[in-house]
Amino acid sequence: MKTTKFYRLMAVPLLVAVMGCAEVAKVGTEIGYQQGLITKEMKEGIVKSAEQAEAASRPMTAEEEYFLGRAVGAEILSRYPLYRNERLTRYVNEIGNVVALSSDRPVTYSGYHFAILDTDEANAFACPSGTIFVTRGMLRRTQNEDELAAVLAHEAGHVNHRDGVNSIQKSRWAQVIATLGTEAARTLSGKDLAKLTDLFAGSVSDVVKTIIVNGYSRDQELTADQSALVFLHRAGYDPRALTSYLGRLAKEQTGGASAGFFSTHPGMDKRLAAAQTYLDRQNWAPVDRTARDRRFKMYF
Repeated sequence: MKTTKFYRLMAVPLLVAVMGCAEVAKVGTEIGYQQGLITKEMKEGIVKSAEQAEAASRPMTAEEEYFLGRAVGAEILSRYPLYRNERLTRYVNEIGNVVALSSDRPVTYSGYHFAILDTDEANAFACPSGTIFVTRGMLRRTQNEDELAAVLAHEAGHVNHRDGVNSIQKSRWAQVIATLGTEAARTLSGKDLAKLTDLFAGSVSDVVKTIIVNGYSRDQELTADQSALVFLHRAGYDPRALTSYLGRLAKEQTGGASAGFFSTHPGMDKRLAAAQTYLDRQNWAPVDRTARDRRFKMYF
């Protein structure tokens, strides 16, 4: 009899573990409590643990990603000043949004926003949720509007794939979500709020370290390139502009360039080869970009 009761008692938390559902925990523990198999305290503890586990395993919401992206953007702007050229910034935003609206994720919580950083360093950064920075140094390396669109399309690819979000330590963000998912989050003490703030700051640091210091993985870069080719084609831009741009960057890198963009994006020749291979498999017709070339010369 005791053995049977023990297994019945263990069935409740086991069911919760297998199902991974807070609702199952509520139903199961209520049955166990009514039958006298568990105490009220045990019931409440199991339900609370199930709710925290469920909250921690859920994906980041669009709103959470937006606020994370804002914080990452603020950190980038603490390192690089904005380029104060409203006309050029508007032009970059027009191109960037055309490409972003042609992506697999055309809508984010607050939309896509593009800004220029006032530095000669060649680089570009995609913050979670759609804020994208490109430097003057990177813009100067583009020779036409289609190449500029290619740069922005690649960064939009990182946003689409949530590469920034995926760089956060899973254990750190799980703690954030678990805390936010509890009733106690509404009345956090000063100590608990400080801990939550530190966890969020650590998450921001994870993203910033990845996109500025370490760079994305080779697979992430190749995937962003492939997505960029598709986005460019959908938007009516010439996908070949990406390979022509990558080709010049690869020459710079093999010629000895190693600062900024080149320090976090090794193997440009491999990216070029992979993009060209993908492009060769497509049956995309040539694109007339005469009008866009004329427009580009009005800004550069």
